[in-house]
Amino acid sequence: MKKCAIFAGGDVPEKSTERLLKRLKETDLVICADCGYNHAKRLGVVPNIIVGDFDSYTEELPSGIEILQSVPDKDDTDTLMAVKHAIELGYSNIDLYGGLGGSRFEHSFANIQTMIYAYQQGCTLNMYGDSDLTIQGADDGEVVYRNRDNGIYLSVFALSESLGIDYFRGVKYPLEDYCMVQSFPIGVSNEITEGKARLRINNGLALIIITDK
Repeated sequence: MKKCAIFAGGDVPEKSTERLLKRLKETDLVICADCGYNHAKRLGVVPNIIVGDFDSYTEELPSGIEILQSVPDKDDTDTLMAVKHAIELGYSNIDLYGGLGGSRFEHSFANIQTMIYAYQQGCTLNMYGDSDLTIQGADDGEVVYRNRDNGIYLSVFALSESLGIDYFRGVKYPLEDYCMVQSFPIGVSNEITEGKARLRINNGLALIIITDK
């Protein structure tokens, strides 16, 4: 499965650089969304494509790289524009860096909505920052989440109005045959008690957030 990496303009923590560069070795295409190009430059990564209206990145654009420029007054965010272009090019496995943090929280929320859009197109979009975010649905079957050396917080939130959980096992607060609702964050900050946790969903969409302890 071809993999695409996208750099957006939010935070790309220094502590995650080693893990990020390791993932990039398995990446076939790199797209920068507007000022996400600053992160690529800092990391010494040469993108294949840069997209955006360039209201945030105001320096001279590099030569020899495909530039897709839009107008500022548009429906899509620069990040959504990058995701749509990756999907058009046949990429169904996308890693997003710089999708969280920054000075404008609305873009973090918009990027979670972009994750939903990608999932609805049959794609996997994982977002990496201080936390790792992914979406899980009923069609994914049982998904295994592995612990890390210093432990993690494993949070599950209902993105849909309700979320049917067959089981959530191997965690401090397990769930069996449970209906999680959007308005109650019961799934926040769970912990893996064994080497791995298992989650199976029968209805709805879940936002999974993994944060190192």
